[in-house]
Amino acid sequence: MNHKAIKEYWATFWKYKELLKELVMRDLKVKYRRSVLGYIWSILNPLLMMLIMSIFFSYMFRYKIDNYPVYLICGQVIYNFYSDSTKLSMNSILHGGALIKKVKLPKYIFPMARTASSFVNMLFSLVAVILVMVITRAPISPTILLFPLPLFYLFFISMGIGMILSVLVVYFRDMVHLYGVFLLALMYASPIFYPISALPPSAVIIIKFNPLYHIMVMFRDVMYYGNLPSLRDNLVCMAFTALSMGLGLFFFKKYQDNLVLNI
Repeated sequence: MNHKAIKEYWATFWKYKELLKELVMRDLKVKYRRSVLGYIWSILNPLLMMLIMSIFFSYMFRYKIDNYPVYLICGQVIYNFYSDSTKLSMNSILHGGALIKKVKLPKYIFPMARTASSFVNMLFSLVAVILVMVITRAPISPTILLFPLPLFYLFFISMGIGMILSVLVVYFRDMVHLYGVFLLALMYASPIFYPISALPPSAVIIIKFNPLYHIMVMFRDVMYYGNLPSLRDNLVCMAFTALSMGLGLFFFKKYQDNLVLNI
């Protein structure tokens, strides 16, 4: 995608930024409508899942991972955001079909809004991470202030994938079911509940093609291990981010004009 196309996207985004804000607020309100605890569920969900998975897996990996609950919840937060944001983005064009048919507006606003609303929910989940660190007396390093860095990469990787999926599902509705299977495979292909050292070298090579692996490593480094992300780590994440957003914008721009005919 050339510089002119990127400039056009940015100008259009800025013009419709208020619409994007309204769509994000709508998604957040709908998610917890009629819920007694509301946004507290964004904190409770990762805590409860961490507790359940810790019971099953902590014994298995107790000699390989220090402070397993922190290791686990850090991986959960990353995977859950990617899973939720891309699933919501995938259906965003279909669910916004009534508005798209009536009003002329940039269609990429819909998957973008779903990614943004999922990101806000994930920020609440970070409270759960801090709570687990405090309860387990995990060391808190100044590197924790760098937590936005891996989340920045994750946000745009998820947005790019979400844009591609939102187009594919319009033409191929079975993508919803296929992507569910893919997410299950991705969960096991990401070091959420197991250490990468538990895998054979051949499997490690394959998993390193998974962008979530690199995001999880960087997130755990700054949140728990107190390590500064290396230049290599940043370059790898930048490459995945650029690839995801580049393909997402290109794919969306190529097919967006015919979406309304297939919704």
